[in-house]
Amino acid sequence: MVAVIDYDAGNIKSVLNAMEFLGQEAVLTGDPDIIRKADHVILPGVGAFGDAMQRIRSAHLDEVIRDVCAGGRPFLGICLGLQLLFEESMESPGVKGLGILKGRILRIPDKDAEIGCQLKVPQIGWNDLSYPGKAKDRGRLFEGIPEHSYVYFVHSYYLCADDPEIVKARTNYGVCIDASVESGNVFACQFHPEKSERTGMKILENFLRIH
Repeated sequence: MVAVIDYDAGNIKSVLNAMEFLGQEAVLTGDPDIIRKADHVILPGVGAFGDAMQRIRSAHLDEVIRDVCAGGRPFLGICLGLQLLFEESMESPGVKGLGILKGRILRIPDKDAEIGCQLKVPQIGWNDLSYPGKAKDRGRLFEGIPEHSYVYFVHSYYLCADDPEIVKARTNYGVCIDASVESGNVFACQFHPEKSERTGMKILENFLRIH
């Protein structure tokens, strides 16, 4: 069973639809007992970093998420769910993230760092992925997915991870963006696999195969 964590964030329905498409039993829940018993756990979401952390802490879901990640169950953060796993975000100064992974969430610049052209922020649309590691170490989410496959992004902030070894996919939108990470049983994507058509379904399928 897949537990999709409910903390009043957006973009939940599309994740549940993706699980149904893949033939997986999934439940939207904020119940700690159900989340802890699930085979796989997904933390989706769109919205503001600070508001999301307040809701998570108010429901004591921060403790649950840390328990799941420490317990070895496959855990996937999507979009805001990726950002919340890290320590802090420029979007909400002074608000601490979950701190499960090390790194900061920065704002996408208004201009391309190399050519100086204006950028539309938030980034909304398709962009391709590059794999920074060796071919044999591209990450379990991306098995069978060719480099430079396109996925769908909606975000104004991006990850700069402290440890480059956990970064399994990057993209470029005026700046180099750490688009996906893997650390033990913890996985996260800045993009939306549930909205990324065949490539996204393959990513989610790969996640569900991990035990």
